Amino acid sequence: QVRVVESGGGLVQTGGSLRLSCAASGIIFGINAMGWYRQAPGKQRELVAGFTTGGNTNYADSVKGRFTISRDIAKNSMTLHLQMNSLKPEDTAAYYCKVTLSPFMRDYWGQGTQVTVSS
Repeated sequence: QVRVVESGGGLVQTGGSLRLSCAASGIIFGINAMGWYRQAPGKQRELVAGFTTGGNTNYADSVKGRFTISRDIAKNSMTLHLQMNSLKPEDTAAYYCKVTLSPFMRDYWGQGTQVTVSS
């Protein structure tokens, strides 16, 4: 059974930093893609940062130069991190981890972790 669990959210002041982690387990066939998404109240969920199938990274324009995504992949598990620096109030949102697994390209989401940046 695949499990995806995020951690590391919290309350931080403008300009501060947070590090989010996502632990995915129960992976049998392989990972197609993985990434961090966020959803602010009243807004659509958006991609923040991710790894493509080929291992390339992509970032939302709003976080480039401030956020860094990294990963550790083991045999049947994966840990995804998001280092967030120079946080702004507009970064406030629920952050979600998503993994897309082979062979059926099914998406698995975590439960989310709240990030709140105070001004």
